[in-house]
Order: sequence, then structure tokens, then C-alpha cells
Amino acid sequence: MSSLNHALFTSLLCLGSLPLVGQISMPSVQEDGTRAGLVKAVGEGLFDSGAYACLAELTDTVGGRVTGSPAAQKAIEWAVNQMKTNGLTNVHKEPWTLFRGWTRGTATAEMIEPLQRKLYIDSLGWVGSTPADGVDAQVVAVNLLNVESETQHIERFRGKVVLIEAPDAPPKKIWVIFSRYGSFVSALERAGAVALIGGQGGFKSQGMHLTHTGSLIFAREASLPIVSIAAEDQGQIERLLAAGRTVRIHINVQNSFTTGSIPTANIVGEILGREEPEQIVVLGAHLDSWDLSEGATDNGTNVCSVLAAARTLVKSESRPRRTIRFVLFMGEEQGELGSTAYIHQHSTELQNHIAAIVSDSGQGPISEAHLGRTDVVTSFKPFAKSLGNLVSLKVNDRAEFGTDTGPFVLAGLPGINLEQDSPDYRYTIHSAADALEAAKPEVLERNATVLAATAYWLANRSERFASPWPTAKTAAMLREQDQYERLKALDMWPFGDIGRTEEQKPN
Repeated sequence: MSSLNHALFTSLLCLGSLPLVGQISMPSVQEDGTRAGLVKAVGEGLFDSGAYACLAELTDTVGGRVTGSPAAQKAIEWAVNQMKTNGLTNVHKEPWTLFRGWTRGTATAEMIEPLQRKLYIDSLGWVGSTPADGVDAQVVAVNLLNVESETQHIERFRGKVVLIEAPDAPPKKIWVIFSRYGSFVSALERAGAVALIGGQGGFKSQGMHLTHTGSLIFAREASLPIVSIAAEDQGQIERLLAAGRTVRIHINVQNSFTTGSIPTANIVGEILGREEPEQIVVLGAHLDSWDLSEGATDNGTNVCSVLAAARTLVKSESRPRRTIRFVLFMGEEQGELGSTAYIHQHSTELQNHIAAIVSDSGQGPISEAHLGRTDVVTSFKPFAKSLGNLVSLKVNDRAEFGTDTGPFVLAGLPGINLEQDSPDYRYTIHSAADALEAAKPEVLERNATVLAATAYWLANRSERFASPWPTAKTAAMLREQDQYERLKALDMWPFGDIGRTEEQKPN
């Protein structure tokens, strides 16, 4: 018997145990009415989810898919076809508008003093260009922790390439630095800097001569050319500067923008609930990716896990009490734009939403469940334990931002982030290594099965898992989790003083 089949049968034996959480006895999957359907879903998923075949098709027929690009539109049509083929109902696109389209051009750099050698760079998204022939300029280093004080002497960067040096041990509240960094970049643009190396805060790439692209975390776009550089190249430049040497480079970055907004869409399909179809569990992932490679680990693995979960549940004929809505979001890489659009478009039915499940951390096995609500941990733990021979799932109440769970949490719902153990993700994320070869079929199949089981359990419980919290309660929870200042600094906080105790309010 293979290890995969062994996991299947031991998992089925485990389903139905009665765990205790503290001194409170919570219903097992046997008692809450979900066991029979879970057995079918787990069995179908582990034997034939189709997740890896889906990923191979996505990476080899669509590839990298930046939001708003022709490749992204191709991915949307591909996803619609996949949902229909997998047997979902009510498959459709939900259009929304991207503020501006952007196309990557070329990005090259060469050190011309004191050595002459090629440098490995790539442009970030939604940033500008150098003159057509590039420019020769001196490199000046700035420590990330000093950007606020450097802004007071911004004229010294005119005509320079600015290299951001990151601390080896970033401060705990690094988001405070990020909020200042945005103002620094804007000041560099006004002062006439040539380019910026280290556009996402100066954190170095992980080596292997890889660059890591992305969007600015603090602004929609920039006219300044902003690039990521290979760690080996940045290291040499930093050493030369520390030794008092003058470093000059030739840099040429060419990108283009659309002249206005551009249409895009989320993709939606459903398994309609058999008893309470108006109540909805969302299972989602983001379909967009960056474009240095195929977008396999960010986030093709989880796109195909979601699609495979849909296929698994349809084939198992385990129709849940409530509706499972499968959503592939566009625009996550530009700041959770697609999931935010979903919240706005479905605002009138959010009271009927139960939870949203998202996975978005690479190619590794699912290992943790961040539930995004303090009140649902006790209810969720028996389910997590029932899957103990399939996956070891740690459970906590953390509210996760930086992916598509965030807008659901801010809407008062459990935004359940199924975190993955992906140690190699630091190499593949947003890099040229983000390819199919980084994914393991057996891990992908198991993750798809965990997603199917989680969605089914939430949708088929005899009792409703959760209802949206009022804004004040959500705000209070986020303050307790020390999330308020970070969200405010990144312009994600909509609540002001709501949820703040009298002692916490300023005088």
C-alpha cells in the first residue's frame, strides 16, 4: 500500500472521534452531521482530485498572468471553463475595474565603476521607466530605518540611483517603517532621483541570483523606476560602498501604462446548498500572478486546489446543507483588489455568509488554520483533530492580512487562512523560479482534499458556524491582536475609533 493510500484509510478511521477542548465537549464530525460526506470527499480527493494536472495546464497554457493583462484575461476564460467542466453551477464572471493597466518591458543594469559586470535586476509592477537609452548614475545607499530623516535632505539624491539597505534584523513593527518609506519614495520622485533599488522596503532577495518582483505596498503606482536586484549583486555593491569606493551603474528600465482604467473580473461557481442555499461558504484563491515565470506557487497551486476541491465534492455527490461558493480572485497582488470588490458587490448578502477559506502561501502542505475570529476556535478544533492522520493542523484566531482573507475579516467574517509549510517559497515567490517544477503532486492533491473537507464541513454542519460580527466587535478584536496600527499605517483601517475602549482613546 502506498503512503498516500495509507493516509486515506487512516484518515477515514479518524473521522468521527470525539475530541475535548479544555473542559468543553464539542460535537464531533459524527455528531454534527458531516462525517458521511467527509468520508466521501476525502476518499474522492485523495484518489482522484486532478489538482496537479490542473496546475500543469494552467502553467503551460496560460503562464504568468498580471492583473489586467491579456494573459490574465486568458486565465479568466480558462477558469470559467474549468469550473463548468468540474460540474459547478451558476458559473460566471463578476466584473470590476482596475485603476490602470501596466505592462512589463525590459530592465537591464551594468556596473561601470569601479568594476564592469552585468547586474541582475527586474522591475517591480506599476512603476515607471528611465529615458529610452538608460542612464549612467552614481549609487548612493540609504538604510531603511533612516528614510524619515533622509527625506529632510532629499535634494542630495538628484541624479542618483538610491540603494535601500535593509537591517539584518527588521524591527518588530516594520509596518511603521513602510508607512514612512512611501513618503520617501514620493520625495525621491520629486527630487529627480534616477532609480530606486529595493522597492519593497529593501529586503534582499534570497540568493541564487533571483529577483523578486511585486507591487508597491504603499501606493498604486510610481513614475520612478523601482527594481529588485539579486542578493549577490546588492551584497557586492554594499561592500564597495562601505569601503569608500564610488559605484556607478548604467540602468535601463522600460515599462508602459494604459491611459486609463481597464476591466477585469473575479470568477465564481457554486455547489448549491440542499437545505439553506442562501447561506454561503466561500472557498477561494487568487488567479492573478506575477510574470517572471509561470505563477505556479503563487498562486497556481491553490487555484488548482480550489478547482480540484470543487471537482472532488461534485464527484463525491456530497451536496452540503449550505452553498459552497468557489471564487478565483483577480488583483490580489495589487492589494487584495478582487476580494475587496467581492465584498462590495455582495454587501447585501454578507449577512448570509458564514466564512471564507483562502490558501496563499506557496507549494507546501497545509499546516495551520488562522481563523480570523476569536470566537470560532473552539468549534473548529474538533474538525481539525478529525483530520489528524491526513494533516496536522494547528488552529488559532489570528486575523491574516496581505492576502484575500483580509477583506472578509474587515467585513466581520471568519477569514480562514489555511497556512502552508513552504520553506522553499522564499525562493519561488514572485521570481523566475515560480514554475511547475517547484510543486509536488502528492502535496497538491492532499491540500486540495483538505480544502474540500474544510468547505464541506463548514457548509454541512447542523448548526451554523458563524455570522458576521458588527464592526465594533471586529475592531476590538484587531486591536487586541495588535493589528490596528499596522492597518492604519498601510491605509487598510476603516474603523477609526470604533472598538476602542475609553482608556485606549486619545485625550
